[in-house]
Amino acid sequence: MVKSWTAAPERWVTIDHSALAHNIGTIAQSVKPAQVMAVVKADGYGHGAVEVAQTAVAAGATWLGTAHVREALELREAGIAAPLLAWLHTINTPFEAAVAHNIDLGVSGPEIEAVADAARATNLPARVHLKIDTGLSRNGAVPEAWDALCRRAAELQQSGLVRVVGVFTHFAVADDPVGEPAVDEQLRVYHEAVDTARKHGLTVDVRHVANSPALLSRPDTHLDMVRAGVAIYGLSPFADRTATDLGLRPVMSFGTTVAHNKPADEGTGVSYGYAYRCETPTRLALIPCGYGDGVPRIAAGAPVWIGGKYYRVAGRIAMDQFVVDLNTDRDDETTAPVGAEVELFGAQSGIPSDAWAQAADTINYELVTRIGTRVPRVHKQWV
Repeated sequence: MVKSWTAAPERWVTIDHSALAHNIGTIAQSVKPAQVMAVVKADGYGHGAVEVAQTAVAAGATWLGTAHVREALELREAGIAAPLLAWLHTINTPFEAAVAHNIDLGVSGPEIEAVADAARATNLPARVHLKIDTGLSRNGAVPEAWDALCRRAAELQQSGLVRVVGVFTHFAVADDPVGEPAVDEQLRVYHEAVDTARKHGLTVDVRHVANSPALLSRPDTHLDMVRAGVAIYGLSPFADRTATDLGLRPVMSFGTTVAHNKPADEGTGVSYGYAYRCETPTRLALIPCGYGDGVPRIAAGAPVWIGGKYYRVAGRIAMDQFVVDLNTDRDDETTAPVGAEVELFGAQSGIPSDAWAQAADTINYELVTRIGTRVPRVHKQWV
């Protein structure tokens, strides 16, 4: 006998595309005449890469960015034709597929030879953006290797194998006001790198350095294009400014329903290790989400909204569930009954993902990106 499944999910993440479009438009307006690259790596920061990319382009983003080529190929397979850059590679990166599908490639050094080989194999020129490491110490050519990289890129461009489209870098501390001198120094090194590239005959049509914190706080970093990541999802990259302060709207809401409700006596231990004990006779609500869904295990005390009221996580979060102390009479079966709507964070409750991130001693970037595939994404379309 074939099972039948109800349409309603047991837990869900709602993605508000009107908020996404608002954020894209706000950023595009603030950085004019620079272009906006919407960064949709890591499945669109957990929001759904294809759906986010489609709305981002419709709302004014002129470029899309991913970390890996395979992420970019998924966008191409979905029919998205916008300019697209992928910048983090390994020895197994499918460069030939990238060149064949018109995906721009970030190049930090020796991989330029593999990119050139892919161009030969496909009989198509590879579009590349050279990356200079100005101080983050991740990928990117260090300054002493930069001249040689530009020289080789120019040789390959003259042979028709590559087309150098841009030069880029990434800031280390643009989210911290005390880091401004470091940002200034990185910017200085970057501009020198662009000058070197041009001395080698490279055109450098697209200069891009600004991540979300830089595009929101340093207009001098906007240049030809900004790379908007966490900001398009309505999240603040700053510790001292909220999304509202920045004119942004959170895009993701995380919800479910109460799975169980039962009485508990004073002193009752809750969840693994009895890290929480009920201080008075009360009732406990069981919420069917846990670290298997991406809810941080250590976020004890995080806020939860149930049926219009606010509560806190009681005790340790388990793989599939956590408990809320309702702080009500142990015989009160009307508070947070089974089936009552729950929101961990989002538009209905007004709880920001930052609150859960703080409870878990992490950042909002990680909080939204870690929500697992067991939680369906429900896309609220932009109208």
